[in-house]
Amino acid sequence: MSARERIASAVGRRGDGDGAVDVGLTLLAAAIAAALVLPLTWLFVDAAALGDRAFELAVAPRTLEVLVRSVALVAVVTGASVLLGVPLALLTVQGDIPFPRFWTILAALPLAVPSYLGAFAFVSAFGPQGELADLLAPLGIESIPSIYGFAGAAFVLTLYTYPYVFLTTRASLLSFDGSLVEAARTLNAGRWEAFRRVTLPQILPGITAGALLVALYALADFGTPNIMRVEVFTQAIYARFHAHARDYAALLSLQLLTVTAVILALESRIGVDESGAYESSGHRGTAELDLGAWRYPALLLPAAIGLLAIVLPIAIFGMWLSTGGPGYQVGRLSFDWEYGFNSAYVAVLAAAVSILVALPIAISAATSDSRLAALADRAPYVGYATPGIVLAIALLSFSLDVLPSVYKTVPLLVFAYVVRFMPQAIGSIRTSTLQVDRQLVEAARTLGRSRLNAFRTVTLPLILPGVAAGAALVFLTTMKELPATLMLRPLGFDTLVTYIWRVEEAGLYGQAAVPALVLIGISGLSMAVMLAQEGR
Repeated sequence: MSARERIASAVGRRGDGDGAVDVGLTLLAAAIAAALVLPLTWLFVDAAALGDRAFELAVAPRTLEVLVRSVALVAVVTGASVLLGVPLALLTVQGDIPFPRFWTILAALPLAVPSYLGAFAFVSAFGPQGELADLLAPLGIESIPSIYGFAGAAFVLTLYTYPYVFLTTRASLLSFDGSLVEAARTLNAGRWEAFRRVTLPQILPGITAGALLVALYALADFGTPNIMRVEVFTQAIYARFHAHARDYAALLSLQLLTVTAVILALESRIGVDESGAYESSGHRGTAELDLGAWRYPALLLPAAIGLLAIVLPIAIFGMWLSTGGPGYQVGRLSFDWEYGFNSAYVAVLAAAVSILVALPIAISAATSDSRLAALADRAPYVGYATPGIVLAIALLSFSLDVLPSVYKTVPLLVFAYVVRFMPQAIGSIRTSTLQVDRQLVEAARTLGRSRLNAFRTVTLPLILPGVAAGAALVFLTTMKELPATLMLRPLGFDTLVTYIWRVEEAGLYGQAAVPALVLIGISGLSMAVMLAQEGR
């Protein structure tokens, strides 16, 4: 058996011409996926430099304190998001409320505001010298409870991440057969018992999927805990790296990755029993929830959330735009549209490279049933689940030791974006490719077209919408990415997010009005693209 035949056998393909192309495509996809996750292994190299001190530092009281605080923040934010997102999903899907579409959009909109901008707005409104304190001062109220700290961080993170649970639970409810609840009610089950025994098992996978996204976001978030002055893993890693303790930062990064893996494992165990979920494919209308006298008071919940999560930050940034805001000083850290150009420049590069890299991986995954193709498809998701600050530490260490010529350069920054966000492009392209009728491609081949020509003239035009959607998602999410941009950007290369970070640290809040409003608009566009993808 030749080497090519052995490889073809390993990846489950024949040794003929088409099989050879499939093998090549699969191996290329696997090589690309391996190259994307390779830099993360450098964390082990750095941490190994600690030697015997590694265990001592890993269990040091300060480290354990950060670990407990980080896990507690994740638990509180995830639990609160479930408590907020599930009732809102039930209310908008099953409740007999007026204008349900309006309340659905309002409940989902907080996802359009980056949480660090929300934290920025809350500190400006409710901080010791914020807008609320200024309003209350003439009334003799000299101080208000501090927004800083664990409770403030948990509140802000919950406010801007609960839509993950809301949207996934809502999707489960929309696919749920309401006649099952009616059957339970005819068997004398009460409303609560019918929900607990019939509805909840059906929508549990949706709740779990949303909770996983919330937990990963809360664990990886850098901006919100920093603004709220809460030391969690991301702050500790940032501080140790800038204190020239690279090995210690790598050790903390590995601990953070371990917590991430534990969360993923827990989610897989909770969501593994899906035998009863979504099995009612014959949709016959959702169950209706008669709210009675609570029909209008129930609307206070989404209204309050919309007021706090959407109206407040836009009002704060709009006010700064018209009045200059606190700390506004012309000439010092003044805003320059070059920062917006820099953001768009690296985002375009990230989107273009992501599409080029994602195409072979997605097409291989969609057209091959081999284990290697499946592995190549899943491997990039390691980068997607890796917190941005951990990826930045790994790339900085890797470039310093192996490729010093790319240290803090645009190519390294774009590579980080590709590792973080390329799975969005893979998913979009893979979905589009699966929808292509294979008979059309085979017909083109029988007419004498080469494999490449058949792809260019048949497959590519059909998957172009998916390619465009994937590129748009990568572009929009890159524009608002904070920790990797902050650490990997070249010297003197500021973007919208790094400029906001600089003026926040300098206390020149008024300078952040324009870039903050631009980022909120961009985030709104990214959410529209995601919702459009879900509706396909």
